[in-house]
Amino acid sequence: MNTNNAHNLKNRDAVRPIYSITPFTLLDYPDKTACILWFAGCNMRCSYCYNPDIVLGKGKLSFEDALKFLNTRKNLLDGVVLSGGECTLNPKIKSLIKEIKNIGMDVKIDTNGSRPNVLKQLINENLINYVSLDFKAVEKKYYEITKSKLFNQFKKSLTFLIQSTIPFEVRTTIHSDLITQEDIQQMLLILEDAHYSGKYYLQNYVNNTTTLGNTNNSKSKFIDLGLLHSKIQVIIRN
Repeated sequence: MNTNNAHNLKNRDAVRPIYSITPFTLLDYPDKTACILWFAGCNMRCSYCYNPDIVLGKGKLSFEDALKFLNTRKNLLDGVVLSGGECTLNPKIKSLIKEIKNIGMDVKIDTNGSRPNVLKQLINENLINYVSLDFKAVEKKYYEITKSKLFNQFKKSLTFLIQSTIPFEVRTTIHSDLITQEDIQQMLLILEDAHYSGKYYLQNYVNNTTTLGNTNNSKSKFIDLGLLHSKIQVIIRN
């Protein structure tokens, strides 16, 4: 570990920005063995969010704690997923990623796309290897679902990712009370207009789960892929 970076990380560790660590996953980073660092805090309040403790809670682990764990997994894990919450809100995320890269691990970030300038900087400096971008809703429903006015920032992140060469995916969590068949069709049109050519993943809301907004159970199979018209491949995940 670089001595100067390590010292700087230790000085700000009192903030403890990481809520918890999932030590192993084969599902969250395509084709890689990975762990997940869950960042506390988010600038959205999606009612279907199944991580209310992470979004509203405080972190429990310092960067130094996370790096100690990662060093024990050197040569055992291929990569690290930075998730949350919203990991790009942390002002020192670049320093942490540099230390992760020094360990020899690739980095994937899960983001709502609300911080396009941060995303751009991380990609331009070759600090991240893969991005999962959450497409929360169409513009007219964005505030209703996220309690934020960050749709334009999301669009900027989408545009930049498309123009870059970094591998990324777009995904949407679907709940029958919030997202309709017509919404998904409109979101596909937005992706097409932006010249997105990757896969579009629809993630079913998991029923009987504690959420930020205490949502009702979602109706199953309310999106009919056969009725969607797009050149973009749509895949139901889970």
